[in-house]
Amino acid sequence: MFPIDIDFSRLKEVFTYDPQAPMIFSSGIFLWLFAAFMVVYVLLQHKYTARILFVTLFSYYFYYKSSGTYFFLLAIVTVCDFLLAQLMYRTEGYWKRKGLVTLSLGVNLGLLAYFKYTNFLGGVIASLMGGEFTALDIFLPVGISFFTFQSLSYTIDVYRKEIQPLTSLLDYAFYVSFFPQLVAGPIVRARDFIPQIRKPLFVSQEMFGRGIFLILSGLFKKAIISDYISINFVERIFDNPTLYSGVENLMGVYGYALQIYCDFSGYSDMAIGIALLLGFHFNLNFNSPYKSASITEFWRRWHISLSSWLKDYLYISLGGNRKGKIRQYLNLIVTMFLGGLWHGASWNFVLWGTFHGVALAMHKIWMTITGRRKGEQSHGWRRVFGIIITFHFVCFCWIFFRNADFQNSMDMLGQIFTTFRPQLFPQLLEGYWKVFALMLLGFLLHFAPDSWENAVCRGVIRLPFAGKAVLMVALIYLVIQMKSSEIQPFIYFQF
Repeated sequence: MFPIDIDFSRLKEVFTYDPQAPMIFSSGIFLWLFAAFMVVYVLLQHKYTARILFVTLFSYYFYYKSSGTYFFLLAIVTVCDFLLAQLMYRTEGYWKRKGLVTLSLGVNLGLLAYFKYTNFLGGVIASLMGGEFTALDIFLPVGISFFTFQSLSYTIDVYRKEIQPLTSLLDYAFYVSFFPQLVAGPIVRARDFIPQIRKPLFVSQEMFGRGIFLILSGLFKKAIISDYISINFVERIFDNPTLYSGVENLMGVYGYALQIYCDFSGYSDMAIGIALLLGFHFNLNFNSPYKSASITEFWRRWHISLSSWLKDYLYISLGGNRKGKIRQYLNLIVTMFLGGLWHGASWNFVLWGTFHGVALAMHKIWMTITGRRKGEQSHGWRRVFGIIITFHFVCFCWIFFRNADFQNSMDMLGQIFTTFRPQLFPQLLEGYWKVFALMLLGFLLHFAPDSWENAVCRGVIRLPFAGKAVLMVALIYLVIQMKSSEIQPFIYFQF
């Protein structure tokens, strides 16, 4: 036997919100808590309601650790949309149903507008009227853009009579708050997720192995590649672009393109992997987007859950391609304009979205002129050329996405086109060799054939449990070394 000394100050930190260290999948505290969570989850595998309640409570705790007391917004959205969907299902009148779905839109988009866009819209209105606007002190709850869109997919689908509403508030709370995708996506459709809620818990060897592979892949992309190149290179370039030559700015743009992909897709990979370990299937959210040979293909591969949501619930609602070519092009631009605004309340996001909307419309025009069919793939050198052009257009747009200040974006472009100085590249490579090694590795892994990734995944699936555990522990140890201050244990064993 040995005594146990409990550090209650550390234990208190586990149950209180720290705005300086919100909980995310790659944080040390989550790795500890998830291990304990899984023990209880497995013990409740045959108790459906108890397991659903336990996961829902843990999800609310996870959201509290991410956003503090604003978890009540999650409850408001959940209760309102659950009740509105029930009323919609029992209502036959067209205008009554229309009113109920409009009320759901008002609740969700109203919350989103207040917390995310009040200061932005106030500033715009004040500038148009020649007045001044003092920004309000409004905290932006983490993930509000995701869970409002997710809940809206449910009420809109009920309105369209594509699904039947749930009869259990607990089941709906479980769907909206399910912690793997709660704060950063993917946006999970009700029609895909709800049928899985009451199924018997079953995790096959293939699901378990694929889940481990995705968690490892996501951790590596998010916590190692993205975080390292961001802190040690990308941020320096974007913060002061005029201090660096054109070649350094261009490498910074390439670095940011990799950083944002590894950040977004890494978190999605972890979410999908964790869901698999819990017995749930999410759809693919990123599919090697920089392999795209056109901007249309890019949006079929980038943040698929968001792009498909915008298509199904915004683009089609605006008329899609049903009202003529001109209207179709306008609908694309409006959809991407609003998609840009969804990312953040700033003109740089609006500009980024508009660039993509115009590019999508121009590609549709080009497809019409050349007579190419929808979904038709280019091949050979034509595809290589298309990938190069598409990648550099996306990188160009990332400059405006990353820089909140328009002048900073113009400074970067000015440095790239007027002060390139390629002779500085060897010196740059020598000074930042670790950053460039990770960038090279990241792009090589991204552009590698899908068959290679599938082969590695199959290898992880075939590994015995001990082998999977060794891989997980090794990568977690590496992450811990980078985030050592986050995971000091609150229980010390004294031998």
